Amino acid sequence: MLVSLYFLVFLSVVLGIIFALGFVYAAKTNQFKNVEEPKYQMLRDDD
Repeated sequence: MLVSLYFLVFLSVVLGIIFALGFVYAAKTNQFKNVEEPKYQMLRDDD
């Protein structure tokens, strides 16, 4: 029983690190720079 608890704690820490690294990567590559633009982009007239 205690082994499964250690495994779940280890797994949650590893997943937390993976998600944190993914967030840092997305922030450094400007994925969140302009989140409002795409919904207005289709309304603009390109002519």
